[in-house]
Amino acid sequence: LLFPVSNLCGRCRPRDTDLLQPSLNFLYWTLHQATPCSQQRAVAVLLSNVSLLELLQKVLECTWLWSPAPEPAYLSPEDALLCSGWLLVASLLLYQHRYNTEVHQILSLDLTEVLNAVIFRKKKPVLLLVSIMQFLRTLLRQNFSSSLLVLVGQNTAQGAMQPQPSSLQDAALYPLAMQQVFLLVVSLQNLLVHIQLQKEMLLSQAVVACLESLVEYLYVKNQDAALHVASQPWHRFLLFALLNGGQKSFLQPEVLRLMTLFLRYQSSNIISQKEISQILQEAAEANLAELPEATSRALHLFLCQV
Repeated sequence: LLFPVSNLCGRCRPRDTDLLQPSLNFLYWTLHQATPCSQQRAVAVLLSNVSLLELLQKVLECTWLWSPAPEPAYLSPEDALLCSGWLLVASLLLYQHRYNTEVHQILSLDLTEVLNAVIFRKKKPVLLLVSIMQFLRTLLRQNFSSSLLVLVGQNTAQGAMQPQPSSLQDAALYPLAMQQVFLLVVSLQNLLVHIQLQKEMLLSQAVVACLESLVEYLYVKNQDAALHVASQPWHRFLLFALLNGGQKSFLQPEVLRLMTLFLRYQSSNIISQKEISQILQEAAEANLAELPEATSRALHLFLCQV
């Protein structure tokens, strides 16, 4: 089925949402549900379809061209198609890297536009934000070095130019700039505080995962920059805001994962021995069998880090 469905997508235009959206979803779930052997073949089939990749290029570009829905919570057919497009491309990036699959058509994106979609949001619906952050997380985990994607934009256009002394840190974090990093971190923090009130679990998981991948990327590129970002005092206020957002317990998956992140990068000014003890005490008193899966997984990672 991958052959006719992917060929059908390649003959469509981005405005053919009724046909494209379920078709892209089918391709996405086929990739994720397949066994490893079949998955490798499926990736090869999709990446050999030049017309499909050209269509995906056009769909992603529509993110900046189409007007947002009147209400951020409303997922229009156009927004639903964009979600499917971003998730499918993120999956193709992931599996192409894993299996080192041959690429027949390279995608190109403006990195600044991708970052701004998260930093400024502009009334984007929750699922679209989640999809773009999943894509961004994949890029960060691959150190922006995918053979399927070329990034263009203000920072990448400078290429191999000799960095000036004032931009040595930006050169180390290439293709990101330190200013973009701080804007992205602050935006992710604001999102976390906002969605605590909205109880948007899917978005909160995506935000924390993106923040984790960002700090990991920084640590690989420039350890001083990563430790500087991880130890910023505003993280302390973020934890206070999360713990005062209705659920007082430390056993919230977002709180546990953030605590794990700060422990990993030795941010002693953010998390203290007292708070570690409080988490251990709450875990000892909790019925572990009744904890949600996300909480159990986050608690496990926290304990391993401790």
